[in-house]
Order: sequence, then structure tokens, then C-alpha cells
Amino acid sequence: MKVLVSACLLGEKCKWNGRDNLNQAVVSLKDKVEFIPVCSEVMAGMPTPRIPCEIVGEKVFNQINLDVSKYFEHGRNQILKIALKNDIKYAIFKDGSPSDGVHKIYDGTFSRNKIPGKGRVTSLLEENNIKVYSEDEVDLFIQEVLVRN
Repeated sequence: MKVLVSACLLGEKCKWNGRDNLNQAVVSLKDKVEFIPVCSEVMAGMPTPRIPCEIVGEKVFNQINLDVSKYFEHGRNQILKIALKNDIKYAIFKDGSPSDGVHKIYDGTFSRNKIPGKGRVTSLLEENNIKVYSEDEVDLFIQEVLVRN
């Protein structure tokens, strides 16, 4: 089974600050699923490291108030193409990210305050019937996907 995964969760240094979000619970699934690592910001041509970005209304701005929505739109469309081409049904993404947030995103004030919400990629995937789990939901993914299949 192929599963999209935020590349940073597998240790790729593609996070906004040039670091990763390595998550051992996610990595432990490598023998059970075929991961397709993605980072929409990098795929859209944004550099690593890059200025932090947050969703403000329907747009995405970086911390110096530049509208970077076009990058996020391009990246999310690239990931949807990959998902459809590979008949993806599931993804495991980094919660809080303006691209991948599953349950939470930053509030748009760059104060590190999180609010309920979904990232740009997660929203698009869910609109296309792809179930997205956060890195904190590995046990739920195992129960709902791996045990049932």
C-alpha cells in the first residue's frame, strides 16, 4: 500500500528552518507501507531554509508579509497529481504546517499560537477522498488501515 508522508517526518531536512521533524512512530511503518515522501513547499520551488509562512484567511503569507499563496497552490496541486497517479487513499502529515496541518494550523499572527484548521494540501486531499492522519495518529492509522486490510 502506498501512503503519502510529509518528508520531514522521515528525517528530510526540508522544514522551513532547514531542519526535520523526524518521527520514529512514522518511520516504524516503513516495513508495512510504501511511503511516498512529499514536501509541497520544496516541490513548489521554495528554498530551504525559508521564511516561516502561515495561513491568513484564504491566502498564505510569510513572516515579512509577502503573499506566497501561489507557491502553496502549486505545491498542493503537484501533490494531488502524485496522489491520483499512485491511487493514494491515505497520508500521514505534519500537523500545524500551513501545507500539511491535519487538525491545527498557526493562527496567522506568527505568535506560535495554533488554532483548529487544515493546511492547504490536507484540505485538497480530503476534498478528493484521501484520508489524512497526523504524525500523532500513527496508532489510529494502524488500527483503521493496517489492521483492517
